[in-house]
Amino acid sequence: MRNSKQRELILTTLAENPVHPTAEQLYALVKTKAPTISLATVYRNLNLLADGGVIKKISGLDGMAHFDHHTHNHYHFICQKCNKVYDVPYDIAPHLAQDVLARCGLIVESCDIALRGICNECKTNH
Repeated sequence: MRNSKQRELILTTLAENPVHPTAEQLYALVKTKAPTISLATVYRNLNLLADGGVIKKISGLDGMAHFDHHTHNHYHFICQKCNKVYDVPYDIAPHLAQDVLARCGLIVESCDIALRGICNECKTNH
């Protein structure tokens, strides 16, 4: 995949926003730095980056696709008030895949676990 200035700006902006923004949220942030960029360009580049394994596209969390610059194994926490998505360390349940194999006989190739609740920021402002 050939790097472009727009793609680099999108990737940098995503890395600066660890709460897993949607394409629309990321577009609003990128537009402040590159006013002529279009939403279609943001979508196209996010999908190219996800297809290339550079970022992770997360679907099914809250009905919208979110984008994550971390591609290592980890879980997610979704705040039910603000809809921000946070990373949860994988080592909280590192043996989950092995336990599923041992107890159910199923081989886990990937895992998308989402915990739901109230984030610290919303809890403080509650």
